[in-house]
Amino acid sequence: MNIAIVLFPDVEELDFAGPYEVFGMAANYFWQDWRVFTVAAASPVKGRCGLSVNVDYAFDDAPAADVIVVPGGQGTRPGMEDDQLIGYIRRAGGAAQWVTSVCTGAFLLHRAGLLAGRRATTYWAQRETLAKMGGVEVVAERWVHDGNVVTAAGVSAGIDMALYLVGQLKGPGEARRLQQAIEYDPAPPYQEVGAAPP
Repeated sequence: MNIAIVLFPDVEELDFAGPYEVFGMAANYFWQDWRVFTVAAASPVKGRCGLSVNVDYAFDDAPAADVIVVPGGQGTRPGMEDDQLIGYIRRAGGAAQWVTSVCTGAFLLHRAGLLAGRRATTYWAQRETLAKMGGVEVVAERWVHDGNVVTAAGVSAGIDMALYLVGQLKGPGEARRLQQAIEYDPAPPYQEVGAAPP
């Protein structure tokens, strides 16, 4: 199982680091036939908050992906006009068993033609923008599964999406075991009733 995580300048760090941790823990401790790697036009890639990441593969030499993860962030705006980035997402996503996005990574999936006629979600403040792109039904959910595409809402929702996908691949019991291994039990300290975004 090859899991490719796509990176680009100004990517939102937790958008990719959350799924990377879920899938990476799975590969290191649960299923050794899983392989998680990063792909970008060039290395290193600097994220929106300043994290610099050494990338495993360039777009033209990356192994075939069974799962592709497309994160979001401010870099998705210029990314939609980046033929090399969109070309890789279109090729890799078109051949993958599963296509996923986090946050505004959905914009890149849309530009690559991978959301046509599907239900999808994105960061709460960008749902209207995605809907205006046309050809996709945008919904206000934490993650959305439509066919072989799973899209997640903003930033931390990528962890939920990745655990959900593990459940699809290995079963809910194994996903719960992995969730316990990473001690994922969110309890926001300042959450109030009605405080969640619309």
